Amino acid sequence: MDIRARNNVTVTGRSDGPVVVLAHGFGCDQNMWRMVVPALGAHYRLVLFDYVGSGGSDLSAFSEERYSSLEGYARDVVEVCEELDLEGAAFVGHSVSSMVGVLAARMAPGRIGALLMVAPSPCYVDDDTTGYRGGFSAQDIEELLESLESNYLGWSSAMAPVIMGNPERPELGHELTNSFCATDPDIARVFARTTFLSDSREELKSVEVPTLVLECAQDVIAPREVGAYVHAAIPSSRLVTLDATGHCPQLSAPEATADALLAFLAARR
Repeated sequence: MDIRARNNVTVTGRSDGPVVVLAHGFGCDQNMWRMVVPALGAHYRLVLFDYVGSGGSDLSAFSEERYSSLEGYARDVVEVCEELDLEGAAFVGHSVSSMVGVLAARMAPGRIGALLMVAPSPCYVDDDTTGYRGGFSAQDIEELLESLESNYLGWSSAMAPVIMGNPERPELGHELTNSFCATDPDIARVFARTTFLSDSREELKSVEVPTLVLECAQDVIAPREVGAYVHAAIPSSRLVTLDATGHCPQLSAPEATADALLAFLAARR
């Protein structure tokens, strides 16, 4: 298997800089990082990639068995790190990729030296037994998944603007809609179930590397209660709240996002 082709790996930025891996979330691809790449790339060697089924990845590599759990995506991350012989890389994960990074760091100690979580959520479903609030009831998630599976394009058009927020900037919602619609629908259905039904709360206890939890002031997908939970679950983590709206601050507030990432990265050098 050609790992670089499978995940459409791109290496850019400062060739002699410390390595930063940028991992996109559900329904997106590496293009979602383009507005923070110039600022980060001035100081760091950047590794971008597409999960199988997204962007320019090799669709023939898809396996429902492998990608029905976040561990399958984490194995892909580890294999990309091994292919590029990365050691101590900083892993920037957006949304569900934050938890993928947690798993990858556990699978391959030494490959990932820091976790930078952008709008993370370890579990999207409320848990009344523990008082955890993920932002959605189990019925909410099941209805979301049923809608996605019955009409993926229609779901994308309706949900992308809600996820993006910033209704006064409709071009952002349009971009996310187009990204969702460019994702292979059959693979997207699997990734959606993997994402929205996952529960990685216990995995947070395994985190031993420096960690940034970067949340938005208003985010319907990962509300601030979730950011507080992740921060509390990882005692060594740093919590930063952006004055931003929506679930994709790398697009809606790229300067603030880049500044927060750079400040954390600089502090660990």
